[in-house]
Amino acid sequence: MNLIIVESPTKAKTIQRFLPADFVVKSSFGHVRDLPRKELGVEVENNFEPKYVVPMLARKRLTEIKKILQKAGKVILATDEDREGEAIAWHLLQALGLEGTKKKSEVPTERIVFHEITKNAILEALKNPRQLDLNLVNAQQARRILDRLVGYKLSPFLWKKIAKGLSAGRVQSVAVRLIVEKEREIQKFQSEEYWTIEASLKKQKSEETLQVQLAKKNNEALEKLAVKNETEAKKILENLENAVWRVEKIQSKETQRKAAPPFTTSTLQQEAGKKLGFSAKQTMQIAQQLYEGVELGEGPMGLITYMRTDSLNIGEEARKSIRQKIADKFGQNYLSAEPQIFKTKSKGAQEAHEAIRPVEIGYEPEEIKKFLTPHQFKLYNLIWKRTLAGQMAPAVLNTTSVDIEAKKENNKDIYTFRASGTQIKFDGFLKIYSGKINEVSLPSLAEKEILDLEKITPLQHFTEPPARYSEATLIKALEENGIGRPSTYAPTISTILERNYIQKNEQRRLQPTEIGFQVNDLLVEHFPKIVDINFTAHFEGELDEIAEGEKEWTEVLKEFYGPFKENLDQKYQEVKTQKTEPEKTDRLCPQCSSPIVIRQSRFGKFYACSNFPKCRFTENIKDPKNDLNLPCPKCVEGEIVEKRTKRGKIFYGCSRYPECDFALWDKPTGQKCEKCGAPLVQTKNNKEKCSNKECKKEE
Repeated sequence: MNLIIVESPTKAKTIQRFLPADFVVKSSFGHVRDLPRKELGVEVENNFEPKYVVPMLARKRLTEIKKILQKAGKVILATDEDREGEAIAWHLLQALGLEGTKKKSEVPTERIVFHEITKNAILEALKNPRQLDLNLVNAQQARRILDRLVGYKLSPFLWKKIAKGLSAGRVQSVAVRLIVEKEREIQKFQSEEYWTIEASLKKQKSEETLQVQLAKKNNEALEKLAVKNETEAKKILENLENAVWRVEKIQSKETQRKAAPPFTTSTLQQEAGKKLGFSAKQTMQIAQQLYEGVELGEGPMGLITYMRTDSLNIGEEARKSIRQKIADKFGQNYLSAEPQIFKTKSKGAQEAHEAIRPVEIGYEPEEIKKFLTPHQFKLYNLIWKRTLAGQMAPAVLNTTSVDIEAKKENNKDIYTFRASGTQIKFDGFLKIYSGKINEVSLPSLAEKEILDLEKITPLQHFTEPPARYSEATLIKALEENGIGRPSTYAPTISTILERNYIQKNEQRRLQPTEIGFQVNDLLVEHFPKIVDINFTAHFEGELDEIAEGEKEWTEVLKEFYGPFKENLDQKYQEVKTQKTEPEKTDRLCPQCSSPIVIRQSRFGKFYACSNFPKCRFTENIKDPKNDLNLPCPKCVEGEIVEKRTKRGKIFYGCSRYPECDFALWDKPTGQKCEKCGAPLVQTKNNKEKCSNKECKKEE
């Protein structure tokens, strides 16, 4: 009997159906060993030796695997092909006492990897086992220990100087800094007034019109803020009274627009955020499901390749299948002239890996829709279309620009107005994967043709502040700056949301909280390297070099830890506590009659009894902007207020909690369902629905 071990039970189930009866596939349910939770777990003085332990949840699973191991003739480790997967395989070796460990088992051990969970991929991998890649393992260990050193050494410093429950992280703190700095840009922004001049022109002896905008004065291009106020705008209009409007120049050209390359982890998260409204975490969860296997009626089937990748590569056989699909579905003219081979520009990218693509292009989204959840369908559809688009012909566009000169007889000034039009000559990849192309048709014109002015309009504008980060744009910024890797983007954003360093506003944009500002400012002032983009990117590069076998992992840790520890020791002495003294109120505690004070936590300000810890009474402070002015439908006495979970997720509950436990995830509208009387709520898509799930089912 051959024992195959993977990380996920779904992955195990999918692989099992491809193999004969003498193969048993079991799941480790992720890591079986990790650093201890309640201590550093790293012997710094002993060359950073990690002290791994088996978590309680993993012990039962290990015991089960060991029983099966006694009957096995061979053990095959089939965990994911990235650093994390390689580390899980190594930890399994150690925990099970398999080949290559001190407690060497007599059972031979093999390591296999694959990009997709299909029968052919699994069988091919079994034919071509490889050795465990200790360079990848060491890169993961170095990252894990680096993060542990920062977290376990710097977090207590924040507890002492600011508030309990805070944390710092090598990547998360840089992400918070980016968001804080963006917010400060917005706060400092001063809006400026500017005006544009638009005109509606008409062909003589025709009903055709042309919309144009002022672009030049005396053949010099006007900057965006050139016309600063209404007075200047009106002056231009005076100069254009009774002006002659003549077509001066017509330029037409044919351009091509190529499709974007297939998805990497970061671009998938970005695009799913923009087009589907998915969070980075949600995208990765759904992608994991599609990768590990979805029930298609004949057993589970992996639908996409491995979803943690920074490679743009697509295998030759897959590329041939994709191109054949395009030819069959749309015709040869929709194929790109040559097979498209994409190369990533990302440093340290694993080109041997593949981009995220369907494992079988023949599984069209609409054909398997009935087997998928709505979210699975949306993401699979996005991946499928993007993959096809990458091998399709470019879109061919006809673009035309027209310059119209307007000049008053007795005025020396010449004003040039411009109109642009775009038409799709051949849709190419746009047939399946839409892009931002607004088709605008221009009337047929001839140079020197005189046009009649129908209307001229001055329009007032104000400059807009920089846009806050969305999850998609933050991931893009992290990637561009070399911060983090495919597997870390989603967890990083989740962590800083859970820590309440940032929140999502109503537009789902990321804003720092008060505590986020405070923690960031302290780190920037006293631990500048920890939150320095270039410094963090440098160590990401170091980790890549470890993975390639070019650097010793313990040397990288020494390079970081020495200066970090010296600075930390110094700051414990220098930095004064920033904890705010409790604010006094005129209220008395309802439980012990002691004075009520206002305290600060990482979740914001709250009412608390001054007799803490003898009395543990606390109460949320109502934020006026979160006051919905809605009575609680359950107890009537309380009001519905916006609240946050310990992880920062917004919900709506009764102000009298814990006396009343009424709560909703969606925002109540104040109206009741006509069928059942339950509160109506507003979904994230701004749709109204009944909060009673049973009522929804009846509908």
